[in-house]
Amino acid sequence: MATPKKPKVASDDAAIDALVNQFQSHRYVFEILAEAVASELQRTPALKPLIHSIRHRTKDPEHLRDKLLRKRADALEGGEPFDVTPANLFEKLTDLAGVRLIHLHTSQFPRIDNAIRSVLNEAKYLITEGPIANTWDSEYRDLFTGWGAKPIERESMYTSVHYILDPQRNTPVRCELQVRTLMEEVWGEVSHTVNYPHKTTSVIVKEQLKVLARFTSGCTRLVDTIFIE
Repeated sequence: MATPKKPKVASDDAAIDALVNQFQSHRYVFEILAEAVASELQRTPALKPLIHSIRHRTKDPEHLRDKLLRKRADALEGGEPFDVTPANLFEKLTDLAGVRLIHLHTSQFPRIDNAIRSVLNEAKYLITEGPIANTWDSEYRDLFTGWGAKPIERESMYTSVHYILDPQRNTPVRCELQVRTLMEEVWGEVSHTVNYPHKTTSVIVKEQLKVLARFTSGCTRLVDTIFIE
């Protein structure tokens, strides 16, 4: 009896290359988009007193390759087709352009959310997703729910509020807007350095990241109490 042949994942590497090349050939569009969104937010009078800093970036092509390989592996493992193509890449992946807004304390979020909606509406951007509150802390989950955000718990203990923005242009590009406190940014930067794009295999580092998440959450709570009105 013949042994069933396994799917040839390697043979699809050309398809992954085509997707990465598709992004690279249009990367300038995402750079323009990220810069435009950051500029709109940076100069908005209602946001200026609430913002600590704003950063923007486009996806690193090699990080995109890693993400596509993970998505393909997950699809194969689940028995599903890998349906990302050059024609739908920009619709399937919404974080190719990114803007990050950093603020000091949690209670600023409702005013930040209102200001974001106002400026994006004026600039003719659509919010197609969000705000989505990634948080593992049950008290903050309830808090953001009360503010109209959809809570999602991440096993990694990642914490940040996300929006997906559509500039309503001919090219179907999207921009991910992240809103987080300065303390949450500390954890995010450390985790991004040691646990992305490939997850660390070190049990010690995994546990230390969990400790750091609890520590930075405690710092956020402390800062929040300083600014109680």
